[in-house]
Amino acid sequence: MARKMLIDGEVSQPNEEEVHYDFDLFVIGAGSGGVRASRFSASYGAKVGICELPFHPISSEVVGGVGGTCVIRGCVPKKILVYGAAFRGEIEDARNYGWEVSEKIDFNWKKLLHKKTEEIVRLNGIYKRLLNNSGVKLYEGEGKIVGPNEVEVTQLDGTKLSYTAKHILISTGGRATRPSIPGQELAITSDEALSLEELPKRAVILGGGYIAVEFASIWNGMGVTVDLFFRKELPLRGFDDEMRAVVARNLESRGINLHPRANLSELIKTEDGIKVITDHGEELIADVVLFATGRSPNTKRLNLEAVGVELDQTGAVKVDEYSRTNIPSIWAVGDVTNRINLTPVALMEGTCFAKTVFGGQPCKPDHKDVACAVFSIPPLSAVGLSEEQAIEEANADVLVFTSTFNPMKNTISGRQEKTIMKLVVDAETDKVLGASMCGPDAPEIIQGIAVALKCGATKAQFDSTVGIHPSAAEEFVTMRSVTRRVTAGSKPKTNL
Repeated sequence: MARKMLIDGEVSQPNEEEVHYDFDLFVIGAGSGGVRASRFSASYGAKVGICELPFHPISSEVVGGVGGTCVIRGCVPKKILVYGAAFRGEIEDARNYGWEVSEKIDFNWKKLLHKKTEEIVRLNGIYKRLLNNSGVKLYEGEGKIVGPNEVEVTQLDGTKLSYTAKHILISTGGRATRPSIPGQELAITSDEALSLEELPKRAVILGGGYIAVEFASIWNGMGVTVDLFFRKELPLRGFDDEMRAVVARNLESRGINLHPRANLSELIKTEDGIKVITDHGEELIADVVLFATGRSPNTKRLNLEAVGVELDQTGAVKVDEYSRTNIPSIWAVGDVTNRINLTPVALMEGTCFAKTVFGGQPCKPDHKDVACAVFSIPPLSAVGLSEEQAIEEANADVLVFTSTFNPMKNTISGRQEKTIMKLVVDAETDKVLGASMCGPDAPEIIQGIAVALKCGATKAQFDSTVGIHPSAAEEFVTMRSVTRRVTAGSKPKTNL
């Protein structure tokens, strides 16, 4: 039976002569967004098929795996390695808490790698079971679109299967990009970095975003000598400048060598390792060179141009506010649309798609005030506007509240690493526009703050909230004094 679709309060009318399709929905790509959309659509009564490439920790054009980037070669294995790397500092800090720790501490990379692989294999199996238990039919192979209502799946043995569907959803995510420099084939991406057979002694990382900063912290925590090269003055472009400076200072204090305003120009294989030549003429030798220079939408092999699906200049699928493409029967969610490339955002978009198309509840994904975190050591987390964004967008003056302090744990351990918290407030309405934090447990704390921002909380409401003592989080409700007041439209100033 053809299902009605509700958009902007209007129900699309089926043709007088209903067309029969193999599926109500066929999804290409079983990552976070695709799995969520298919399961929720099935819960509304839709007949759903989904295809995904066979499992492998390192992705390519022919391998992938149910669970997608986040589960197999992204957030989950990365966080496992962050946990592993953080123990080095914890063990160092334990000495002043009375723990007699040997000066020589051994780290077994292969043991952690094995445990990490066990976990992603387990999660891959869980995602498959989730699909099966929801009544979603899973096909292993490469999918492409051959018509507005037709997909083709190439199986492992080369057999091609063709299916029709009333709706097609693209959720193929993104792929790591490589800069075009001589010797670029000698470098690795984050895919390979999560599955290295041997832990390097010397690593060079190119990039200033999440992935670059996180791997710098991971490898540094495991005893690797790390040199981090990035084009700007500070890493993490797009985050609050004051927070970026704090992260840079923390990276350096933990022994990571920062190279701002620098790029790599050539890689050369030598007997001693990979010779890295920078655009300033500097030369280094590394065991591993990691390109963390961004990701691009995974659309090249989907045959979208032939069907007429519009792409932007980055190769991302263009969609409207409901995640619908210019072809009415074809939709897209997640990183392949290049909106906000975060797993929880893909989940939200997949949920909204299912509600809109099969649940009779028109639902637009809300991309405002999406919290995020950089799992450096210590981590950075933020929600809402940075100080720079607030000054640019606000119609009134902006009040900035900051708190910088030595975490209680550090007073005993002796670690010299301060936590910083920040609130950005509209002076006219008293509404909290943004919050950010760099320090232990920042993501756990900011997740709660994000709820407050979603509810439109004011600074007065923050101030009236009783804190939990002793905790770092209580600082967010005890910042009484304005650090600075910035006139709308003026150039932002920071203390750093």
